Amino acid sequence: MSVTDVNAVTPTTRDVVVTTLRDETQIWLFVAKTLLAFFLTGWLAMRFALDQPSTAMLTTILVANRQSGMVLAKSFYRAIGTLVGALAALVIVGLFPQERVLFLGALSLWVGLCAGGATLNRNFKAYGFVLAGYTAALIVIPVVNNPPAVFDAAVARVSEVLLGILVSGVVNDVVFPSHIRAIMRRTAREQFAHFMQFVERAVTGQTARGDIENAHLRFVRDAVTLEDMRSSVIFEDPEARARSGHILLFNQRFMAASTSLQSLHHLINRLQRNGRNVPAKALIELYAPLGEALDIPIDADTSAKCILPRLDAARHTIADHIAVMRASLQTDQDIQDFDTGADLVHRFADELYAFTDTAALLQTPGGITGSAVRIRFTRGNDIYGAGLAVLRASMTMAALSVFWIVLAWPSGASAMVIATVFAGLFASSPNPIKAVNSFLIGYVLGASASFLCEFYVLTNMDGFGLLVAGCAPFLMIGALLMARPSTTGIGTGYLIGFTNLIALKNPMVYDPVRFLNETVAQLVGVGSASIAFTFVPSTIGSPWFLRRQFERLRRQVCVAAEAPLPGLLDRFESTNHDLFSQIVAQTERGSDASRSLLAWALSVHETGRALIQLRYDLAERQWPEGVHRAIAPAIGALAKLYENPTTPAYIQARDALIGSISQLNQFEGTQPLLVHLHLIRLALLDDKSVLVDYMPRKNQSDGVSHAT
Repeated sequence: MSVTDVNAVTPTTRDVVVTTLRDETQIWLFVAKTLLAFFLTGWLAMRFALDQPSTAMLTTILVANRQSGMVLAKSFYRAIGTLVGALAALVIVGLFPQERVLFLGALSLWVGLCAGGATLNRNFKAYGFVLAGYTAALIVIPVVNNPPAVFDAAVARVSEVLLGILVSGVVNDVVFPSHIRAIMRRTAREQFAHFMQFVERAVTGQTARGDIENAHLRFVRDAVTLEDMRSSVIFEDPEARARSGHILLFNQRFMAASTSLQSLHHLINRLQRNGRNVPAKALIELYAPLGEALDIPIDADTSAKCILPRLDAARHTIADHIAVMRASLQTDQDIQDFDTGADLVHRFADELYAFTDTAALLQTPGGITGSAVRIRFTRGNDIYGAGLAVLRASMTMAALSVFWIVLAWPSGASAMVIATVFAGLFASSPNPIKAVNSFLIGYVLGASASFLCEFYVLTNMDGFGLLVAGCAPFLMIGALLMARPSTTGIGTGYLIGFTNLIALKNPMVYDPVRFLNETVAQLVGVGSASIAFTFVPSTIGSPWFLRRQFERLRRQVCVAAEAPLPGLLDRFESTNHDLFSQIVAQTERGSDASRSLLAWALSVHETGRALIQLRYDLAERQWPEGVHRAIAPAIGALAKLYENPTTPAYIQARDALIGSISQLNQFEGTQPLLVHLHLIRLALLDDKSVLVDYMPRKNQSDGVSHAT
């Protein structure tokens, strides 16, 4: 059975109806809360006599989300971005109050740097960088001819945004709140159950090699998805924040156990292909207690605490059997193969137990006592892609600045602001042109709706109650589009265009000339962002990006070989998973690129993890100086091979490994180090691995004999 078929159940008609009704209810609840936050913010902004109530109202649109935690997370980073952008605006005006060219140049550079920062972050942290960029533009551009007014403009902007954030947070947390923490708990439980089911099938021989490798795709997605949820759920309540460190630990232990499982099965497959059936059979028998321990019904409702005693008993059984099985082997080669595999089995059993223990802790109701081990989920970012984002956003701002200065267009400031917003907002999008065009469609629709509402509806109404009645139907259209995944971009563009152009305030000003000028200017701004992405395309998803990310993934072996040891395993696992996830999202499933990615990812995981364990063992005790000298050439040659894989580099790494193993055999007590080198050597000589293309043709058949 394929891993994708596990627990596949054909939904009944009742299930489909219930699911559809639940989804529709959630959509309409989202629409209702969005409109409530929008109009309540507008009423308060008018009561407080804020300069631009529409800015506060627009904030409620921009932070809207079905999940309360997502609203709070986005609001937090929007507040931080707004404050930083306001401070940057004051600094830029203070430095260049009378120098128009230097002033606009500094602003363009600031916006570009913020766009670049957005590409180096994920989730709403990226949004905070975007806000810091275009908030500065929103504040300083309208006062470019009146620098002393910048402080008042900054205070007004911050006040309006914070009001919208406050109202949205209260509405989403009080009115039928939908908390992401419940979804995250369920996701963590399902992740635990799926992995345990998979382990049970894998160790009992019910899963084919191909399915074991394909399962790695799911493990990567699960790890990254859980980290994305964790980064948002911490804003919901104290309990979520208290559990944050343990969720990170849960994720790290999940990644470590999945990597060890992959390495163990690759080792056994290599032994079987090379005719080493005796040690392969012994290893299968050695980890059999794990399958017996997990031979119980396991699903998302299963308590991890109930599994712990069974896994603990299996660990002790494995430890007791290692010496007995080793004594039954006849040849030195069988013993070496068995020792290598036994070390993996022992490590995997310990990691599986630790993973289950953390899952049991997370499943405990109430608060968690004690603190988790400090873990950090490290992302794999591309600095050159960020550099292009800086260039694109800065060039867009600079070009529009020149356009504005030359033509002296009164509405040129609006075009610059909108271009700034979209150039930064989609800097990290995998298909920015498509995203901008979706927003442009929504913007045109929103502008049309705004014109109808302002000049044909609101002109016949008086009072805030009738203003709500007149605007609500138009806003509802955009909120419905925004709530559906397939039209989110169009809906968001619609609502932004509608809110920006109708510019609700007290009292309302009905000026068709201003409306048309602003409409043209803002559409020019959106179009300019689209043109910018055409001339300076995003690297995300491009062949150049994929090639660079492949190179970064390979260079993770260099990190494993050379980086400082404290926290190295956590950084290695999380960065690998993040890089892998980024590339998977940009490759077609089942394509040659996807298969190559999977092969490289597995090779990097296995070799890098073995190198890290080798370095940990080297650092744990005092070894004779000759031991370090014997191992150093092999570590260096492996790093060079993965940094720039070629046939000469492969030969050098292979020979260095053989030489290191030969020298270590001359020292007493080096078996813990030899098992890691032997595992790497078997992986290097595997004629089914991704490195087969770099093996010398005439020696490919010899590689099998080396492995034996």
